[in-house]
Amino acid sequence: MKIYCQSPKLSTPARECVFSAIDFETTGAVAGYPVEPWQVGIVTVAHGEVQANSFFESYLHIGDRPFNPMAPGRHAQIRCELSLAPIPGRVWPEILCWLGGRALAAHNIGTERNVLTNIAPLHRLGPWIDTLTLTRRSYPGFQSKALERVIEELRLKARVEELCPGRDAHDALYDAFACAVLLEHYLALPGWETVTLGALL
Repeated sequence: MKIYCQSPKLSTPARECVFSAIDFETTGAVAGYPVEPWQVGIVTVAHGEVQANSFFESYLHIGDRPFNPMAPGRHAQIRCELSLAPIPGRVWPEILCWLGGRALAAHNIGTERNVLTNIAPLHRLGPWIDTLTLTRRSYPGFQSKALERVIEELRLKARVEELCPGRDAHDALYDAFACAVLLEHYLALPGWETVTLGALL
């Protein structure tokens, strides 16, 4: 039996919605092991603006399993902290408080949606807004659509660093703030005043 969280109506103007921008950092694919998350970051965007003080982050338990050598982030330097971090299931009730009843945003939603499905397969969350898709449609000329490159191209990096000081790309909270700032940018564009949540899908 699936557990449904009350979702916002797709006819609601996007600027009136509350979004949770979410990012997971993962181990990457390794033969014989599942892809597992080791960090989560969530940031609120409400009424078209990033809420600077409304965020959640946590490391997640990883044992002595290997990481894909290409997996980004500073996981190699914090393996001891990750071994002591809570398992995803223990953090799930707190994560759900940030996701239930909200539209969700991520840059390339596949990873985040898959991780959440594995953590809580009985929950149906969303709708999902993909800022990667919005970027492809709004700025097709960008050479790279990677999140860190897009915020640089749009001159949004300083704002992300102000909101999340001391962090960098491939830190889950930093990337969640970057996604949130990118969504804020789109919602502030001229002509987007009446764009609905459904249109963003």
